[in-house]
Amino acid sequence: MSPNPTPPERLQVAIVASEYNFDVTLLMLERAKEEIAFLGGTLGPVLKTPGVFDMPLAVDRLLRRPDVDALVALGAVIEGETQHDEVVMQQAARKLADLSVQHGKPVGLGITGPGETRLQAQDRIENAAQAVRAVVKMVRRLRDLG
Repeated sequence: MSPNPTPPERLQVAIVASEYNFDVTLLMLERAKEEIAFLGGTLGPVLKTPGVFDMPLAVDRLLRRPDVDALVALGAVIEGETQHDEVVMQQAARKLADLSVQHGKPVGLGITGPGETRLQAQDRIENAAQAVRAVVKMVRRLRDLG
């Protein structure tokens, strides 16, 4: 009788999604969920924030959870009449990178923009799946390091 195969290691991915531009981010959220399942991961907590700028606090809370192995941040920062989109994106991206290092867990940047139009944002919905693939790869590679 052969021994039971070793089950794959658990890989739970949480998602934080911006409600701002929700016509785009809702589709990104659904695409990310599909990709997590396709890659054999488990969907962790999903938390919606008012906007991209509000994400770091939610991300910090979720990364503190021992059952969360990685996180994907989803949003669409569409260009307006001022440079506000650039400020929001720069600050959020920097803080998300800091939180990833601080907690030792991958954070996928599935936020599109700045400087994009609504049509460009819609064309970039697939970036959600790319962010999921990136964090899944990182978790596996970090585990291989021991």
